[in-house]
Amino acid sequence: MNTNDFNPAASPLAPEWLELPADLNALHAPMWAAGVQRNNDGVLTVDGVSVDALKQEFGTPLFVMSESDFRARARSFKDAFDEAFADICGGVDVYYAGKSFLCTAVATWVADEGLRLDTCSGGELAVAERAGIPGENLSLHGNNKSDAEINRALDLNLGRIVVDSLDELERVAKIASSRGQKAKVMLRLTPGVHAHTHEFIATAHEDQKFGLSMAEDSTEEAGLSAAEEAVAAATSYDSVELLGLHCHIGSQIFEPDGFAVAAEKLLRFLAAMQDKYGITLPELDLGGGYGIAYTPVDTPRPPAEIAQAMAAVVRSTCAELGLVPPRISIEPGRAIVGSTTFTLYEAGTRKTVRVDAEAADGAVSAAGDAVNVTYPRRYVSVDGGMSDNARPVLYDADYSAVLASRTSAAVPALSRVVGKHCESGDIVVRDVYLPEDVAAGDLLAVPGTGAYCWALSSNYNYLARPGVVAVRDGAARLIVRGETEEDLLNRDMGA
Repeated sequence: MNTNDFNPAASPLAPEWLELPADLNALHAPMWAAGVQRNNDGVLTVDGVSVDALKQEFGTPLFVMSESDFRARARSFKDAFDEAFADICGGVDVYYAGKSFLCTAVATWVADEGLRLDTCSGGELAVAERAGIPGENLSLHGNNKSDAEINRALDLNLGRIVVDSLDELERVAKIASSRGQKAKVMLRLTPGVHAHTHEFIATAHEDQKFGLSMAEDSTEEAGLSAAEEAVAAATSYDSVELLGLHCHIGSQIFEPDGFAVAAEKLLRFLAAMQDKYGITLPELDLGGGYGIAYTPVDTPRPPAEIAQAMAAVVRSTCAELGLVPPRISIEPGRAIVGSTTFTLYEAGTRKTVRVDAEAADGAVSAAGDAVNVTYPRRYVSVDGGMSDNARPVLYDADYSAVLASRTSAAVPALSRVVGKHCESGDIVVRDVYLPEDVAAGDLLAVPGTGAYCWALSSNYNYLARPGVVAVRDGAARLIVRGETEEDLLNRDMGA
């Protein structure tokens, strides 16, 4: 198809939020690690290392992470929340949410920067153990922990096990009792606050698999919520030390309002439980879910702004209740690792399709009906796809992309970056403007892939999962080796 098929004006096929960029070669800073830029040849670099060099040494697809940026983001959360809560509870315990992305190197960086680590499985505990993180700096989440995982947590003398149900509380207590130990437990509550990006609603009841409902009709015992029933049960077990309460209201949240509602609700519940049962609950975890920029329209808040807003609510609520403030903890994952990483792909097949849409100039027929016109959309296939980023197909997630191996003066083409899998839903970036002259052999970079991309990766169509490279001070090293076909076949037991 001819270059003239693409108009330098915005495409009517583009979603409303996607603006035609003034410069296709520019990088929108909030989506990238601090050390990502273009060199004098127009090639994308991270901390001084070019994507051409990374492709030559490690191949593609490849997750490229800035170690210095990861460390800086981890420190910024710790410093901002410590400062905001210094006068309330002496600081905050920041647990990095390992589910977002975890390997031994990252676990080590987390510990180096003064953070703790939240895990969700025996495998994640194994990584933490391999990294040498002390048990008291670990937590274990999950709605269906196995007996083996509970025993492992007790073996490691975990700082806390976050209990998700009455059934699980009973099992933790029983296992701890059989071992002659006392399990340190927090109760995960469902506070009836849903938050997603700019919206949140407070509800009386939650229909989800996580947590203990705070609604009074959530248990068969009259007048008791499942949350209160769990508090009462936990205080009755000699083998359980009830540390406090935990909540998590959602993911990819940009506004602090939802966190404020949840914090106030949990503090009031905590105070009521202490008064009713004559106990002290010294800790309160307000979870994570802080948003990052996947596209230019996303507006993440800096950690200091989030921390100050949350601290104000905790401070005022505790003062109103006459409550000794509990030690606060939070669990950022995506907000630390997400923007530190981009995925590097090599472009392959490209094709242009024609899509019917209403005429951009609003033309109508003689009968007054809207006139349909066909507009071009470019499909650019890359050497990865839903096996290394399942979020678009799972959550309808939006991403962006840039031409990474060079700059271009070509006209913008509304493009769809797709993978190589045998699925029509194998879309990496649904809508993005790329230079019309993107061709096979070019490198594309998709930012914001540090969280939940490698962690959700698969071997669909027997593709090997990509490696992860950490770059720091002009040097790159593998922190997770990419799989080979031999790795895939080693588990196949043959005929």
